[in-house]
Amino acid sequence: MSQRGDGKSDGFVVPEKPGNESWRQEEDQVEGRRPAKENAPQFQGPRTQRRPMCPPQGLQRIREAAERDRKLKFTTLWHHVYDPARLKESYFGLRRSAAAGVDGVTWEEYGEGLDGRLAALSQRLARGSYRPAPVRRPYIPKAGGGLRPLGIPALEDKIVQRAVTEVLTCIYEVDFLGFSYGFRPGRSPHMALDALSVGLEQRKVNWVLDADIRGFFDTINHEWLIRFVEHRVADKRVIRTIQKWLKAGVLEEGRVASTEAGTPQGGIISPLLANIYLHYVLDLWVEKWRKIAAGELIVVRYADDFVLGFQNEGDACRFREELTARLEKFDLALHPDKTRLIQFGRYAAERRARRGQRKPDTFDFLGFTHFCSRTKAGWFQVGRRTSRKRLAAKAAAVRERLRRMMHLPIPVVGAWLGQVVNGHYAYFAVPGNQHALTAFRKRVVEAWRKALSRRSQKGQVSKYRITRIWRRFAPSPDIRHPYPSERFAVRIQGRSPVR
Repeated sequence: MSQRGDGKSDGFVVPEKPGNESWRQEEDQVEGRRPAKENAPQFQGPRTQRRPMCPPQGLQRIREAAERDRKLKFTTLWHHVYDPARLKESYFGLRRSAAAGVDGVTWEEYGEGLDGRLAALSQRLARGSYRPAPVRRPYIPKAGGGLRPLGIPALEDKIVQRAVTEVLTCIYEVDFLGFSYGFRPGRSPHMALDALSVGLEQRKVNWVLDADIRGFFDTINHEWLIRFVEHRVADKRVIRTIQKWLKAGVLEEGRVASTEAGTPQGGIISPLLANIYLHYVLDLWVEKWRKIAAGELIVVRYADDFVLGFQNEGDACRFREELTARLEKFDLALHPDKTRLIQFGRYAAERRARRGQRKPDTFDFLGFTHFCSRTKAGWFQVGRRTSRKRLAAKAAAVRERLRRMMHLPIPVVGAWLGQVVNGHYAYFAVPGNQHALTAFRKRVVEAWRKALSRRSQKGQVSKYRITRIWRRFAPSPDIRHPYPSERFAVRIQGRSPVR
């Protein structure tokens, strides 16, 4: 089992170079270079006034203290939260076009007299008189059908949540394990996808457990969550504020309902609280379980979706049974329809064909369907294509929006469609997914052709004409991401992840 440079194992990655906040001397030690003579260490200051390379001095000291003592409990964090400078930074870090909460105050409206508003907020936080407003709950359609509840806090609550998140992140980023990728600074879904592909291709994996926790954000136990936070945070003011957010209630259809469990999706601090919860419930437990497994085990987690690869079927079955009991202890449960154990890997197709079975099953993770494939040279590789549910949901959303924009000028609609398609390509344009990209483009073009035909007085718009119009606004599908092994090798400094 390989170890990370910070001493934590993440399954199959090798030591990584420390982040930008580390000294050059530490980088030399990781890469095996001797420090140059007569070179004094230099402080890494910001490159520009608006984009610092390292956290502010106060937060940096918190992170250094958390690294020195992994069992240290922080007792004085609140003054970092109500600092007017930090609150102002949190305000400008919010998304300006985000929906308003129950107070109806937008980002622009709050900015009128900003210094006075933030000074008053800072005083309420310092006195302990801050009270969060209930969370507004709208519903959005899910890719697989149904509706997903969101929680939109008031703007002032967003500011405080962002400030608390920045402070707590300095502590918990030290503790979180390497196979956790969701909602963490410096990490992205494609990093999780790369790690999963490399692990499945280069480790001894014959079985895959694709797991999903049912209604995770709505079933988080508040009592357990606070106990987990108290492992590292002993500042009662921080704890009380988190409890206030959890108990603030939800405004739905004009009525405020109390919340006894869960943390609202859409809250700025919710992803961090979710990662803290799963860190103690799942990640640390998996890390211990890996040591007693008979064969190899890999794991990649992104929020409440996680995939595990096993060498032995016995390990996989036993792990699933014990995982179910482990989650029940903390009021969680696996989704029965989205959790599957399948045969997967370089020998899966051959072994299933020998028994007269069909080709290996596939599984979905982060919008991609993963399947067993082969290179032109015959080597095993993990194939990836856009999930059918995700593709259908996106195409349906485009068609619905085109109906509402049907009578707008062609340049306006074309510019919007160009942004939609570019955004789709930016995420899904991975090697081997060319066919799905082309299928999405065809669906969008056909939807636009039908929308233009409905408003035309000359009959149907021909495919030749819509093709000429389309070329003015949207690019052709092309691959924009490297192969997972190439990008993963860059991240781990070119060392082999399976050495």
